[in-house]
Amino acid sequence: MNRRDIRGLDVGMLRTFDALMREQNVSRAAARLFLSQPAVSASLNRLREVFDDPLFTRTSHGVLPTERARALAPQVEKLLADLAGLLEADAGFDPATSSRIFRIAGSDHASRMLLPELSRTLIALGSSIRLVWVPPGTWSLAEHLRQGELDLAVVARIRRPQDMETEVLYEDRYVYVMRKDHPRAGEPVTLDSFCAIPQVFLGYGASMLDDLIDETLARSGRQRLAQIAVTSFGQIVHQLQHSDHAAVLGGRVARAFADRLHIQEVPFALPAYQSLLCWDARAGADRGIQWLRTELARVAALST
Repeated sequence: MNRRDIRGLDVGMLRTFDALMREQNVSRAAARLFLSQPAVSASLNRLREVFDDPLFTRTSHGVLPTERARALAPQVEKLLADLAGLLEADAGFDPATSSRIFRIAGSDHASRMLLPELSRTLIALGSSIRLVWVPPGTWSLAEHLRQGELDLAVVARIRRPQDMETEVLYEDRYVYVMRKDHPRAGEPVTLDSFCAIPQVFLGYGASMLDDLIDETLARSGRQRLAQIAVTSFGQIVHQLQHSDHAAVLGGRVARAFADRLHIQEVPFALPAYQSLLCWDARAGADRGIQWLRTELARVAALST
């Protein structure tokens, strides 16, 4: 192969390079591309021949890009973006023929609300679109959207963020829950009982909700016992079913488990929250993301 011949490159190889730069791990890059590890390794070997450079060196934790790879990364990223724009410029975006991979961040509740109907749509279209749903983390959603690590995010917020574009899917309020046969389920909720019963809560990042709860209690000289932090609503409900804990949940989340949970009002004022669909401003003209936004909004409306 002529190492400087452009015919030695193809889009798949460039996508492999981009995935390895982002993940710096062969197995994670393979998962990102919906490919096998051997396929990614074979593509990397072809890239090394074309560029006459190792590009990535193995470490105990994955791979590290060489100086040559770091220099190539912004050019490859721009080229892939330009190719995507070129393909969409004339034909637009057709979900029936697209094989794009979309990455969406959101809670397990959001995935239960949105993915089943969305998957039925993809199957009905005979689409090869692939979806990656990831839970929110302590990392910045806005930064991941800006860098293209995510295409969309579905999040609950008391205040709408200013560093992302947003669309309201629904509005809701918070409620206080415990299992139906909890020994204190028959009692009215007071500030004292709220603080006395240990709680389980989402702990995947800084929470404005938890800050508000703790600040409100502190003003009355009280403190709750937020005892167990988990990463999904499913874990919260499972913990509530098998312990004497309680929790503060969004009303829609609680109602999805109404057969298992005793739902009451929170014993103090909390602001309502909004479920938001979020994207980066620079992705606003992306027709694929426009289509996916429209579909997610449509599915969310069906569940109201």
